[in-house]
Amino acid sequence: MPYFAVLAGGHYNDSMNDQALPVLYSFRRCPYAIRARLALRYAGLPVVLREVVLKDKPACMVEVSAKATVPVLLINAGEHGQEVIDESLDIMFWALAQHDPDGWLDVDIGEANALIDANDYQFKPWLDRYKYPNRYDDLAEDESRHYCERFLSELDSRLRGHPYIFGGRPSIVDYSIYSFVRQFAFVDLEWFSASKYSALRRWLDEFLQSSLFEAVMRKYPQWRPGEPVTVFGG
Repeated sequence: MPYFAVLAGGHYNDSMNDQALPVLYSFRRCPYAIRARLALRYAGLPVVLREVVLKDKPACMVEVSAKATVPVLLINAGEHGQEVIDESLDIMFWALAQHDPDGWLDVDIGEANALIDANDYQFKPWLDRYKYPNRYDDLAEDESRHYCERFLSELDSRLRGHPYIFGGRPSIVDYSIYSFVRQFAFVDLEWFSASKYSALRRWLDEFLQSSLFEAVMRKYPQWRPGEPVTVFGG
């Protein structure tokens, strides 16, 4: 499915009660879950949040999503016609189809998809090798970082010309990528802070200090069936 397809269903209005809200299975530190929460929060769409511990995944999440990992968004949960959206980008674009007040989607579609693809399918595999070197024995840490830098260099070059990746205001591309660059930076913060990527550091620092990021990174206890409802966003 193209990223910019408009996903139907799930409109929220103030008359809905907690039981009618979409349900989001999430994990606080997962970069895919972070970007899904960013879009939901920005769009003002409240959801019932179920914080997942990845080593103890709830059976009900696994039952509805074959990929068995976060994020997973259920619309009309438990009802006839329940819709499952279990890719983070699809969740983002579903949220933005409901409400996009600052024009996150006002970008060149082809260029945006290409850069998001580069993040997800080129940068992220090398980021995993850099962050978890013990899981891979075929490359040294500095080699995996070198491959990550190919993407970081492109971002830094773009950000030297304007404050955000596509110009003077942030777009869906910035918010799709922030959490992955954040993950890279915190593997070796001393190295990143002294790196040549000054524009990228400025861009990331602004995001980390934003009220939106602060809101989506609030800590919640692990969800278990039967526990009180936690509403996120809105």
